[in-house]
Amino acid sequence: MHDIRAIRENPDAFDAALARRGDAPVSSEILALDEARRARITEAEQARADQNRASKEVGAAKAKGDEAEFERLRALVAEKKAAVAALQAEAGAFDAKLTDMLARIANLPAEDVPEGADEEDNVEVNRWGTPAEFDFTPKEHYEIAGVAASMDFETAAKTSGARFVMLKGAVARIHRALAQFMLDTHTGENGLTEINAPVLVRDEAMYGTDKLPKFGDDSYQTTNGWWLVPTSEVTLTYSVAGDVLEADDLPVRLTAHTLCFRSEAGSAGRDTAGMLRQHQFEKVEMVSITHPDTSDDEQKRMLRCAEDILERLGIPYRTVILCTGDMGFGARRTFDIEAWLPGQNAYREISSVSTTGDFQARRMNARFKPADGGKPQFVHTLNGSGLAVGRALIAVLENGQREDGSVVLPEALAPYLGGKTTLGADGTLS
Repeated sequence: MHDIRAIRENPDAFDAALARRGDAPVSSEILALDEARRARITEAEQARADQNRASKEVGAAKAKGDEAEFERLRALVAEKKAAVAALQAEAGAFDAKLTDMLARIANLPAEDVPEGADEEDNVEVNRWGTPAEFDFTPKEHYEIAGVAASMDFETAAKTSGARFVMLKGAVARIHRALAQFMLDTHTGENGLTEINAPVLVRDEAMYGTDKLPKFGDDSYQTTNGWWLVPTSEVTLTYSVAGDVLEADDLPVRLTAHTLCFRSEAGSAGRDTAGMLRQHQFEKVEMVSITHPDTSDDEQKRMLRCAEDILERLGIPYRTVILCTGDMGFGARRTFDIEAWLPGQNAYREISSVSTTGDFQARRMNARFKPADGGKPQFVHTLNGSGLAVGRALIAVLENGQREDGSVVLPEALAPYLGGKTTLGADGTLS
């Protein structure tokens, strides 16, 4: 949500920032609604004052026996009362339109975000690891012999339709091990507090984390109104909605491993093979609630937390800063981490780490008390994948594959796999 006062003070700067995203200028429309709303409020206050004044004079006219004046004043009181109600209703209608309009306008990009139209204009800022050279043509994850029998798309399609998968046996265990490894690293070494979070949330939580009203079609809603979370960013971030935190309690750093659900609206025909793009998947999410002065440093810290997971797994990756035309709706700045997938001969996104500034905090009224006193201020919120578990599984399988259909697994997972480090071509661990 945007600060209407900031738009009033510098509408040209607001439009210029939106233009960097490729969005049309809207400040004039916003300010027209704001002016109409404020005018009705002022008129209602004046009518209320007139009503109160006439109410006081009614008694005096009655006491004097001036029946004509008494009736005139009584009619005036009724007239002003009706005017107050009408003006307040008009002000409320303008306020609702203004709020809805502001809720549908994307966050303004930070000044250091590169300008561009789409993913082709993203800028690489880091690269780690060297993709392995295979003496055979590497396969995609679902084609590897040791994986194929345990990655069942046909049965999943029978029960649920397209873009679902059933993992079995050793592959299911590796998937679980990856999530446990990520959680243990984030809680044991990165200072995050683990949360076992709901995956069903109310409208308010989706709205507060900028998923509504603009992106309702991207998520699933139950018949009784709950939403299935697209990521636990929603539950973790909204956990501080309406709170006034102590400055000394910041930053709040949280992590959760949950199921995530996305309709994948608009992605028809993309990544239909394998489990790269699913309606249901799992992520280990990171969320930070910070003081505005430290949010940029916090984003760098979160980025390193995510990158470190890949480094421990031995997965080559590159990190890019998204350009203005490729950033998500609520982000001020986003870094994507892309893991190397030899089966596709390409880097593919495995984590996004974003700062939203106070964009979400304004929507959910999350504030803190400054240490030196003064009125409460809005916190800053950040979120990032640490990591997408299914995509991490894909990266591990494809990078560790051998020509005979077996897979060498990362040493970091051995403690979670009973010391076993190889997925055999027959689908068993050894």
